[in-house]
Amino acid sequence: MARVTAGVFSSHVPAIGAAMDNGRTTDPYWQPLFAGFDFSRRWIESNRPDVVLLVFNDHATAFSLDMIPTFAIGCAERFEPADEGWGPRQVPPVMGHPELAAHIAQSVILDEFDLTIVNKMDVDHGLTVPLSLMFGQPRAWPCQVIPFAVNVVQYPPPTGHRCWRLGAALRRAIESFDQDLNVQVWGTGGMSHQLQGPRAGLINKVFDNRFLDRLVDDAEGLSRIPHIEYIREAGSEGIELVMWLIARGALDDQVRQAHRFYHVPASNTAVGHLILENGGK
Repeated sequence: MARVTAGVFSSHVPAIGAAMDNGRTTDPYWQPLFAGFDFSRRWIESNRPDVVLLVFNDHATAFSLDMIPTFAIGCAERFEPADEGWGPRQVPPVMGHPELAAHIAQSVILDEFDLTIVNKMDVDHGLTVPLSLMFGQPRAWPCQVIPFAVNVVQYPPPTGHRCWRLGAALRRAIESFDQDLNVQVWGTGGMSHQLQGPRAGLINKVFDNRFLDRLVDDAEGLSRIPHIEYIREAGSEGIELVMWLIARGALDDQVRQAHRFYHVPASNTAVGHLILENGGK
């Protein structure tokens, strides 16, 4: 049977992708950030997944204000990099796993979580930047990827507790799939940041690091944080952190922290990163 072995958590700042694409990873500004992922690239070489279920949010490329699903799963065989206004990133297309994605959709919907099934979707930096951070810039991504999009753009987004419970439903679905697959669930977005208004540029290091602490040791309690606390403490875009709770909900209650990294700033955003392995501490 398929098994969930680990969770990877990472911010998906678009400027990170631009720095990689333009050969600027060793610039003094960027070098400390990319150094924080050196361990991660070595780790994933030794812990290569067959499939990544990657939880991200679309940035008005696949979806617009005309249609905003709360949760959407990509069931196609292939997903092209999106043109976000300056041309698509020059990264490989994402190869999906339609059989597992369809199985997850059926299982999770019958588990009473509504999903939108998407059979054609371009994927933006929310998905491709984490892949680049973990795998570098290969000619082809070394695993299949199931995109799992979450609405954290248009109010109301899902609650953290619903996301955490959804993660558990996703794990049940994955581990009932009758193929021997090593599956990782990745949560992306965040950490604290605000892109507009009087608080543009807000970064809250205390909140971010406390979130990282609790994601490891008190995930259920962390899931109870209300929307207003994310907005107050982490800025208008800090709500993206509920996507990390989906990935955390797919893991064991007790996990082993393989790596932790936090860096400020990347563009105007705090960057957080965790690798959590199933199997206890």
